[in-house]
Amino acid sequence: MEGRIQRIKSQLHEASYKLTPQREATVRILLENEKDHLSAEDVYLRVKDISPDIGLATVYRTLELLTELRVVDKINFGDGVARYDLRKEGAKHFHHHLVCLECGSVEEIQEDLLDDVEKNC
Repeated sequence: MEGRIQRIKSQLHEASYKLTPQREATVRILLENEKDHLSAEDVYLRVKDISPDIGLATVYRTLELLTELRVVDKINFGDGVARYDLRKEGAKHFHHHLVCLECGSVEEIQEDLLDDVEKNC
């Protein structure tokens, strides 16, 4: 995990940003919950345990910055809630998800099965 944090710190630095304690706490929560698709509120509630003085607006700004820098992908499963998913290191593009319309379960698709579809978008 520490190596990944250092690489994210480098990405921020290259874009003229710092890895502040609040940003680091947010990144740690995303790394610890990499298999989940957390909303900003989910991240905030978990970050509060590490950094009690952090505000929800700070978490939102951090997630938006990480999205802009392509550290995370902002996704929507059709329920109106934005979720954040760490981009896999070395990934050329966003991976896809299958969402069950009955139970809401989410499966990640890592293979490039939709490569041709992406080219047409």
